[in-house]
Amino acid sequence: MHVTPAEGADVEVVVLGSTPGESARVAGEHGLPFAVSYHLVPHLVLDAVAAYREAFRPGRVAEPHLIVSADVVVAETDARARELAAPYAQWVLDIRAGRGARPYVTPAQARAREWTPEERAGVADRVDTQFVGAPDTACDRLATLARVTGADELLVTTITTDHADRVRSHELLAEAWAGWRTGG
Repeated sequence: MHVTPAEGADVEVVVLGSTPGESARVAGEHGLPFAVSYHLVPHLVLDAVAAYREAFRPGRVAEPHLIVSADVVVAETDARARELAAPYAQWVLDIRAGRGARPYVTPAQARAREWTPEERAGVADRVDTQFVGAPDTACDRLATLARVTGADELLVTTITTDHADRVRSHELLAEAWAGWRTGG
């Protein structure tokens, strides 16, 4: 591949995919790391991982290297994290309804919205697989995701109304994960 802006740079190529389709196969066949979007298509993550591992041949990396993404919102308490994550369902609904990624509503606006059963069902896969909670809650669930998928890395996305809450979520998660991973 020739990419003019990266000319002469030792660029790490990672293939992003969300299904067991062509991206997983190409990443595997070319021995490239594969980043699978659990946060986009959670019900296909294990199939995508299996397809990648099955197709894998040593190349840029000697053995499969898997990165799994997850939507994560961490706060000091489970209740506060749920409040911060409340607007997520509306955001997903807007995307799936073809309105695009519209501005994120506030938690108060999210609580005030009335949902139809069809709307709730239409976003349940994404809402139910979001990692929301206090630091230990989130770390426990993320560790399960890493174990079940065999992930070498986790890629965390956080969507909240206020930027400061997003930064704080990452701070809390980083601190807890470091202690959690080292047994401290």
